[in-house]
Amino acid sequence: MQNTGDLLGSLTTEQQNSSSWNIDRIDTLDILKVMNAEDKKVAYSVEGSLEDVARAVDRIVPRMKKGGRLLYFGAGTSGRLAILDAAECPPTFGTDPQLVQGFMAGGQDAFHVAQEDIEDRKEEGVREVQRQAITGRDTVVGLSASGQAAYIIGVLKEAGRRGALTISITCNEHSALDRAADIPINTVVGPEILMGSTRLKAGTAQKMILNMISTAVMVRLGKVYRNLMVDLNPKNKKLMERARRIIMLATGVSYRKAEDYLNRSHRSPKTAIVMIETGSDYETACKWLKEEDGFIVKAVEHGHKNN
Repeated sequence: MQNTGDLLGSLTTEQQNSSSWNIDRIDTLDILKVMNAEDKKVAYSVEGSLEDVARAVDRIVPRMKKGGRLLYFGAGTSGRLAILDAAECPPTFGTDPQLVQGFMAGGQDAFHVAQEDIEDRKEEGVREVQRQAITGRDTVVGLSASGQAAYIIGVLKEAGRRGALTISITCNEHSALDRAADIPINTVVGPEILMGSTRLKAGTAQKMILNMISTAVMVRLGKVYRNLMVDLNPKNKKLMERARRIIMLATGVSYRKAEDYLNRSHRSPKTAIVMIETGSDYETACKWLKEEDGFIVKAVEHGHKNN
C-alpha cells in the first residue's frame, strides 16, 4: 500500500511549478503575469475532457426527466464550488432548489471556516448519502482535485451502491475517485503556481466543468430558448428588466407589450413568449408547454396546429 507521503508526491497538483519558483522575488505585475499565463492553460485542459462531459450530460438528462436530482459533493474548494453552481440554478433556470444541490464535507459551517480534516472521513460521506436518501434516479457528482478525498470516495461508492449515476471531476490521473465513478472527468491542469494550492487552476477547471454540466443539462431540459434564459425567475428590478428584454428579443414586441405579457404570464418569460407567438391565453400556453416538456419551439408548433 502506498504511504501518504509517496501518494502526495506523485500527484501532478503537488509538484513544483518551474514557472513560479521565484514568485517571492518578483514584482506585483510579474506575479500576475505568471498567474495569467498559467490560467490560460486551463481552458485547453478542459477541452480535452469535453467528450466525457457530454457523456455525463446525456446520461443526466433522462434521469432528471424522470424526477431524479443532480447532487454535487466536494471537500474544501471543490465543495464551495459545488454549492455555488447549485445555488445559481433556481434564479437562472427557475428550478426547484431541491433539483440541483451542492454539499461539502463539514456542512454549511465549512463553507466559511475550513474544516480540512472532514475530507479524510469516508464514513461521513456514506452518512451524507444516506441522509439525502439518494436513489437510482439521482446523479451524484463528486469533486476532488486530488481525486483522493476519502469523504468523496465514500459518497460515490455509497451512491453507486444505491444505483445512482456517479460522476467524478478530478485534476490528477488514475485517482481512486475516478475508479469509483461511472463517468470519470479528469482534467490535468498541471502544477499550481503555489505548490498544492488547488483553489487556483484546479478550482478554475472544476468550476468550468460544473458550468458546462449545469448549463448543458438545462438547455436539454428546455430551460433555454435560442440563447435566452426563458425560465428566469425575476425577483428583483434587474431580473424583471432582463425578463422584459428576453420577451422582446424572442418575439420582437415592444417594451410596453413585453411588460404587459410578463404581468399576464405571472412573471414567466417562457409562458409570455408562447402566449405572444400563438395568440393564446395564459392557461392554454401553460397547457401546451406542459405537453411539450417545457420546450417553447414545440409548444408554439403545437399552438399553430390548433389555431
